[in-house]
Amino acid sequence: MARLHTSFILGYHGCSAEVGEKILAGDALLAESDKEYDWLGPGVYFWEADPNRAWEWANWKVSRGEYAEPFVVGAVIDLGNCLDLMARDSLESLAGAYSSLLQVTKAAGDDRELPRNKQVGDHDKDHLLRFLDCAVIRHLQAVLAEAGEEPFDSVRGLFTEGGALFPGSGFKQKTHVQVAVTNSDLIKGYFRVDEPFRAE
Repeated sequence: MARLHTSFILGYHGCSAEVGEKILAGDALLAESDKEYDWLGPGVYFWEADPNRAWEWANWKVSRGEYAEPFVVGAVIDLGNCLDLMARDSLESLAGAYSSLLQVTKAAGDDRELPRNKQVGDHDKDHLLRFLDCAVIRHLQAVLAEAGEEPFDSVRGLFTEGGALFPGSGFKQKTHVQVAVTNSDLIKGYFRVDEPFRAE
């Protein structure tokens, strides 16, 4: 399932300068995100082959007061056993996990419902809070673990995000490929990424 694509990729992680310098010095590891609305479930998140998008993310964090200074760490990543959501077999596995989670939820009773993906305000048309998607991916990983099977080392997905690239276009301004690495041993090395030149 996982070896139908090139295994090694370059990923880019937006973070604070303080964290980024520690990563490059070998004094820290990138922290795994484990929020209930993470798009690809728990993992260390990277923008695949898109350092500019990672810089946009880091600068956005600065604008929100979450980082003092933006930074991007590049990484060489072996996807390993990858749940690649751009491949039919992986999509079918995830659909099966949804059916399984639905059955488990119904069996639990108490009028329980599956979580839902949600928008962030009226301006968000992309459902940025992926509670349902995250729950299904978590469930799939748990089912594999319970069955004694190898869990996925990484999850990879294509996201069409933002407004139309140009009038009438089916392409979106922020379309990207994101990767969540769940097995940090497959992050083979880090490198510094310069911020792109911006003309005034």
